[in-house]
Amino acid sequence: MNASMRAVVVDRPGGPDVLRVSEVPVPQAVAGQVLVRVLAFGLNRSELHFRRGQASFGTLPRIPGIEATGIVEAAPGGEVAVGTQVATMMGGMGRTIDGGYAEYVLVPAAQVIPFVSDLPWDVLGAIPEMLQTAYGSLAVGVRAVAGDSLLVRGGTSSVGLALAVLGRLQGLTVLSTTRSPARRSLLEGMGVDHVVLDDGAIADQVRAIVPEGVDGAVELVGVNVLRDTLRAVRSGGTACFTGMLSDEWTIDGFYPMDWLPNGVRLTAYSGEAADLPASVLQDFLDAVADGRAKVPVGRVYHLDEIARAHADMETGVLGGKAVVVL
Repeated sequence: MNASMRAVVVDRPGGPDVLRVSEVPVPQAVAGQVLVRVLAFGLNRSELHFRRGQASFGTLPRIPGIEATGIVEAAPGGEVAVGTQVATMMGGMGRTIDGGYAEYVLVPAAQVIPFVSDLPWDVLGAIPEMLQTAYGSLAVGVRAVAGDSLLVRGGTSSVGLALAVLGRLQGLTVLSTTRSPARRSLLEGMGVDHVVLDDGAIADQVRAIVPEGVDGAVELVGVNVLRDTLRAVRSGGTACFTGMLSDEWTIDGFYPMDWLPNGVRLTAYSGEAADLPASVLQDFLDAVADGRAKVPVGRVYHLDEIARAHADMETGVLGGKAVVVL
């Protein structure tokens, strides 16, 4: 193995230009750690927040990236065989430990999820964090069961598209929002049953489709529309706060009696690698390979294009998950 690797390093907060590709030492694994040769990684908005200096934790200089997909290069403790295909995510990656924007990433052994797949690496790189977030929002957040109706607020985001795919696999009726009529075909192509054009107030539109209100809703836009999303949920149903595409995270003057409709439950979801069972990842990969599910890859980049990829993520032109392939 070469003593150095190419990696994106951020040493100060700022715009996409602070993402610079550098030569840095390849990290060395000890027992309890796994060195992964990164073949692809997806981009996430939390990395945008970290790059801007908006993150609630983390230190600089740092290699960003909360996820990566690749092949095990070394595992001195024998926890996983060299050559195994793995995904890894979270656990402080890109914040308190160096992350996936690199040719190699070093993570705790418990933080890798093995899989077997012949899918191309741009597809595999798009999946881990997107699937973990969508799966957890359904299984832990709204606790959806077959036959339920699900509202996805922020449906054209990568997680929103993944929720549509999972919802279809799980037998849900999926309503997804978009602010752009031009994105209707994208949502329908992912299996969305009802596309709702979001003008900032969608509860009445949703109840025109599901008069009693939806069984569950996943909020991906932010607290600026959360109150309206809650109004679209039936009494006894659940809204899960998962994302903040609007970059609005906190509620000033939150008065529960006024905000929460009678009987509507509000929860939240954010997960780690341990929250995505290997069997769930493998089943999803098999469903993609069989044509039963789609992966919403928006655009694919090389490592040298990382600043452009961040700029595209920031302006919202991706139409799916941005992926960097090494």
